[in-house]
Amino acid sequence: MPDSTWYPRFVNDRLWDALAHSPAVLLQGPRQCGKATLALSTAAPGNATQAAGQAVSASGNIQGFEYVSFDDEAMRASAEADPMGFAADLRDRVILDEVQRVPGLFAALKLEIDRRRLPGRFLLTGSANVLQTARLADSLAGRMQTVRLHPLAQCELARNDSGFLDSLFGGRFEIARSGRLGHELAERIEAGGYPAALLRPAGRMRSAWYRDYLDSIVHRDLRDLGRRGLLDVSSRLVEVAVSQTARLFNAADLAAPFQVSRPTIRDYLALLERVFLLERVPSWHSNRLSRLVKTPKLHIGDTGLACALLGARAGGLMANRALLGQLLETFVFQELRRQASWHTEPMAFFHYRDRDNAEVDIVIERGVGGIAGVEVKASGTASPSDFRGLRKLANATGDRFACGVVLYDGEMTARFGKGLYAIPISRLWTSN
Repeated sequence: MPDSTWYPRFVNDRLWDALAHSPAVLLQGPRQCGKATLALSTAAPGNATQAAGQAVSASGNIQGFEYVSFDDEAMRASAEADPMGFAADLRDRVILDEVQRVPGLFAALKLEIDRRRLPGRFLLTGSANVLQTARLADSLAGRMQTVRLHPLAQCELARNDSGFLDSLFGGRFEIARSGRLGHELAERIEAGGYPAALLRPAGRMRSAWYRDYLDSIVHRDLRDLGRRGLLDVSSRLVEVAVSQTARLFNAADLAAPFQVSRPTIRDYLALLERVFLLERVPSWHSNRLSRLVKTPKLHIGDTGLACALLGARAGGLMANRALLGQLLETFVFQELRRQASWHTEPMAFFHYRDRDNAEVDIVIERGVGGIAGVEVKASGTASPSDFRGLRKLANATGDRFACGVVLYDGEMTARFGKGLYAIPISRLWTSN
């Protein structure tokens, strides 16, 4: 694994573009994924390390930007007591960190923007998805652009934008040989992508960080969202959900250990999704096919957290092929989600399964045009039978089908028909 403490964030260009055109920009993503570091380095370009170090202060100035953190109790209390006055006193350029902790401030920011509309005036960061609260989303409608930041992608760890998604939707991969990852792949799955976790040695110390991280979200962010009753079960619910990552969502199985109803479990999961711990991926559908399974698939937000909660180490994953395959699918899904976040065209993610058990692990729609499919295998070989679901998807989508790939832990990029390839998993973050 790379040993430097600095990694590029490839979404940075999108953030700059948003600041150049929108009066408010919301940089949102899970806690500890690097939002404050990116925001501060954007405010002080060329000196990201020094700028990030200033984030420990609740309020300060960074090259013309005022910095305010609402993790500071005094700052939050001030904004809550008089949001209109607080917003009116802000400078023309300001970073408001963890803004979801002061929901009453959004209406005040709207008035300030309407009073003086300047591009890049407010750079907001949020560790909960405020857009899922209609009142907050509506208050800045037409005034705010959102940029999503994820934990570090493997591309960022390798300091190399592989261009995998461009090749996927271009429908062509170069036939080439790559090294098999083997145990290194399990190590990457176990490590995850949180910058602070990667600074710790693999094993007990890193697992302890992930468990403490979950506790901090449960006792701070969920409390701020007003669901104190969830605190007693949420940590255990995440642990149960982790065991179902990359599987079809089953509310009954999740509800069973807690003696609560399925609607209640769905409400709890929605809150865990708001703080980016979990994600339900919808099934892909088509009017041309009537036998599709419509159940969403569940994915944990980061495989490092999943491994810590499951007590899974890289060596154990290599021995437990079923668990390796399950976590590998989530690992690939999250890598593609992270790469899509800095792509120039919007992408939506789905899964495909029909009642004949033909499936595609990941289906990606780009804009209103192309569709691509990705099947994930933990083994070192690929065969024509692995493309069964991809061929069905290709037949269903016709000219919209760009490409289908089977990602596997092998050595060769090989063609298996028109627009169908078997590709080593390492190609996600390396360039041939």
